[in-house]
Amino acid sequence: MTEKNKKEKEKVPIEGMTCASCAQTIEGALDKQEGIEKADVNLMTEKASIEFDPKKIDMDKISETVEKTGYKVAEKEEEKGETTLEVTGMTCASCADTVDKALSGVEGVENVTVNISTEKAKVVYEPNLVSKTDLIKTIEEVGYGVASEDEKETDAEMRLAKTKQLMIYAWIGTGLLLAYEFLFLQFIDLPDQTAMIISGIIATPVALIIGWPTVHSKTFSALKGGNINMETLITLGVLSAWTTGILAILIEIPGFFMVSAMILSFHLIGQYLEDKAKGRASQAIQKLLELEADTARVIREGEEKEIPLEEVEVGESMIVKPGEKIPTDGVVKEGSSAVDESMATGESVPVEKNEGDEVIGSTINQDGILKVEATKIGKDTFLSQVVEMVEDAQATRLPVQALADKVTSKFVPAVILISLATMVSWVLFTGQLQGVLEWAGNFLPWVNPDLGTLGLVLFAGIAVLVISCPCALGLATPTSVMVGTGKGAENGILFREGSALEYIQDLDIIVFDKTGTLTKGKPELTDVWPSRSNLSQKELLRKAASIENASEHPIAQAVVRGATKQDIEITQVKDFENVRGKGVKGKVDEELVIVGTRKLIEEELNGKKIPDKAMKRRAQLQDEGKTSFFVAVEGEIKGVIAVADELKEGAKEAIHQIKEFGIKTAILTGDNQRVGEAIASQVGIEEVEADVLPDRKAERIKELQKRGGRNKIAMVGDGINDAPALTQADIGFAIGTGTDIAIESGDVTLVRGELETIAQAFKLSKATMKNIKQNLFWAFGYNSAAIPAAALGFLHPAIAAGAMAMSSVTVVSNALRLKKVDIGTEEDKR
Repeated sequence: MTEKNKKEKEKVPIEGMTCASCAQTIEGALDKQEGIEKADVNLMTEKASIEFDPKKIDMDKISETVEKTGYKVAEKEEEKGETTLEVTGMTCASCADTVDKALSGVEGVENVTVNISTEKAKVVYEPNLVSKTDLIKTIEEVGYGVASEDEKETDAEMRLAKTKQLMIYAWIGTGLLLAYEFLFLQFIDLPDQTAMIISGIIATPVALIIGWPTVHSKTFSALKGGNINMETLITLGVLSAWTTGILAILIEIPGFFMVSAMILSFHLIGQYLEDKAKGRASQAIQKLLELEADTARVIREGEEKEIPLEEVEVGESMIVKPGEKIPTDGVVKEGSSAVDESMATGESVPVEKNEGDEVIGSTINQDGILKVEATKIGKDTFLSQVVEMVEDAQATRLPVQALADKVTSKFVPAVILISLATMVSWVLFTGQLQGVLEWAGNFLPWVNPDLGTLGLVLFAGIAVLVISCPCALGLATPTSVMVGTGKGAENGILFREGSALEYIQDLDIIVFDKTGTLTKGKPELTDVWPSRSNLSQKELLRKAASIENASEHPIAQAVVRGATKQDIEITQVKDFENVRGKGVKGKVDEELVIVGTRKLIEEELNGKKIPDKAMKRRAQLQDEGKTSFFVAVEGEIKGVIAVADELKEGAKEAIHQIKEFGIKTAILTGDNQRVGEAIASQVGIEEVEADVLPDRKAERIKELQKRGGRNKIAMVGDGINDAPALTQADIGFAIGTGTDIAIESGDVTLVRGELETIAQAFKLSKATMKNIKQNLFWAFGYNSAAIPAAALGFLHPAIAAGAMAMSSVTVVSNALRLKKVDIGTEEDKR
């Protein structure tokens, strides 16, 4: 047997993207490479999700492909083992030398650069041999300190601050230019050539020097790789306007130095506001990351010690005092307290925790002292999985985005062609178009039909270049997805696939598993009925509980708990066998005992008839909504036992809400029809699919999907036993509580385990899709109206640049409104 080529998936951070066409350019280049199966580039997260065959292409080649398009693959600190530490306490070169030597002497450190002027130490190290914590400890041991992460600005904050700084400088220059042209020249009469030279001296630093790091460098990097992007349009507009100014000094034509500066300045305003708004859109992940505890109080060598969170090991005991964050996922070993789990579930009411209960890292202990054993650390914790899940969802490309992507990929070259066609049209039809301008001049004060043919040609051509905005198209969907999935995460609704946001609103049927989904999943023993007078209830229960004790199934454990409460001794079992979906069998006191369904009993008794009395009693229990089983000993029916599971609080109300949306409901259960119908009638579910074994659930979902043409089906289950059915369904809702939720098993994970969150997910889906459609309508509408207006000369290039800048801001600002949408959570009600 030859092993199939394994595909690898990498998330690659990319620097330098500013608009949707940037993402399209990179994606197009990657898709052309042999060995790359799929590439999704997301502007909002600034990451490329790449699935590739490592035998055909490696990461170096992928990075090279990205860089040829004019962008840069950012280094991933954790993987490369590279970190920059802010060292405190250094005052001279000798201090820097001390820190350098100390770090260089640590095993696993490959390279150290300590800069006294910046007070930073850049360290390249082997993560398998040394950790960042070890490096910090080494610096502290020689008498210096390291600034904590929260004392530093993030890369995004630094970029935003840099953009703001350049924007201010640009507007200082542009403001001087406006004052010079509209005030100074009104009172001082200078020769045209001299006036133009002074304009050029003021405009050039703005248009070229400030424009280089923000726009032009990206344009030329892209051109070098044979690509064009959004910056290309701005560069063409700025350079065209600036060049007319240079020519106006030499020959008698209109000069647009001021226009070149204004285009650049308006673009920077838009970039700054867009970056700021995008930062607000991505706050959900940042908030989650900020929730993580910094330290943990552990017991080592019999003493309490406070250590950095990264040093906590699985199995260690942690002491958590009132008001403190629980450092990492674990199990309560001693103590009891109420824990605020709102960061994970969105539920504001604290949850009581006692010995044996699981706790989630970063939740807040309220009023008691807890001793917690760490069970998960680092990337395995619930919080880390949530962050990764939200990032993945935000990187998903929704089907509704397809049209926008197609337009965006061709947008920049199309705009350049339209601009050229505009200029040619103005040359050929100057007279006719000038007449239109004279009409427009009656109500548009910036329109000047007297610029001359060349001036009008440039005026319209430049306006077309700078007003076109592929960014608005590219941001329309991912920004709304980012805000929508973020709001979901804050309220315990985790989308593993962003596309689930689109599909939920179109569901036809929602199918519920019974145990643990509609019910609490903690069944209790309710009835023990011996079929013969010579067998006591306790003896029947002893035999049943002894055989069930070898099983981990919740129903089996309910029987065992019932026996334990009555002080019934559990006997050792031999030859135990679990018959999947039917029951259990084994030897108790050297007798073959079978506890199970009618099917199992009939199979084991070789067709021997079950007594009518036992059948009748079982039917009565089932009509009461109880799950009941026959108990057979040595081939003879000895009685019936039953367990019942309480309905979850709010189950009936949740089903009612779902039905109000016009969605049908059904139960899919391994229980018999009678029990299924009893539960269904209590909550208001119309359809029952009973006697379905776990391995048949996916097939039943498939049958429901085909029924009546093509139904869109959602499956709601615990995410563990129902994994195949959740995968088969169009949308899989994994529902559960605590750290044991199988996050990977559903498209949507409902952290609180409450069914009402399904209705909230539906409302969020509808609100997000409505928001996306608004954004797309605006983006398409803006470009459809703005480009023709610019081509006709109705828009001054500077106004066009401002309009372009604000179009993206409008889209992002509209997406931010999703934060305020009411989906029925407690926060929305407040």
